[in-house]
Amino acid sequence: MKKFIFSAIFLCGIAFGGYSQNGGFGIKAGLSSTEVDFKNKQFTPQGAQTGYHIGVFGRIGGGGFFVQPELLFTQTSGKFLSGQDQINAQFNRLDIPVMVGMRLLKVFRVQAGPIASLNIDSKLKEAGTTVKDVDFENATLGYQAGLGLDFGNLSIDGRYEGGLSKWTKNIQNFQTDNRINQWVLSLGLKIF
Repeated sequence: MKKFIFSAIFLCGIAFGGYSQNGGFGIKAGLSSTEVDFKNKQFTPQGAQTGYHIGVFGRIGGGGFFVQPELLFTQTSGKFLSGQDQINAQFNRLDIPVMVGMRLLKVFRVQAGPIASLNIDSKLKEAGTTVKDVDFENATLGYQAGLGLDFGNLSIDGRYEGGLSKWTKNIQNFQTDNRINQWVLSLGLKIF
């Protein structure tokens, strides 16, 4: 896991170094819709919640193909019931997606790739004494796939993100399988 994360950061560094020559570096921000599901009868999900992300991206490529590494601060949340208590989960993380894609008609993009997520600060709020001893992972892996549109320096991306590894292993004595699965909508502005 650590080797993958360091490799992704290294790839971002190499790619960002090349952007100044190719003019493909920018900022992006957006919203996400996430439903927290611990896949355990003790914890019932309470619908999708809105989160956000903000960061930088770059794009290099040629011949209709591109690689787009990103570095994003992401905040997602969710609500679930444990018995009669409603509990709010908040996940703050550093996301490093590396998208590989193809341009169509110079405006459309089709893209997919891995995403590494580093836990900055994840917690359960308003849990009281009902739920404690949550074991959050320090890093997880996932994937993203979606479509994009480019209008001059403006980019719009719509993606689905799926988790390949668990964000939580245990809550108290209960085994959980919480993976970050969400819909993501982003707006990017190419600076140079």
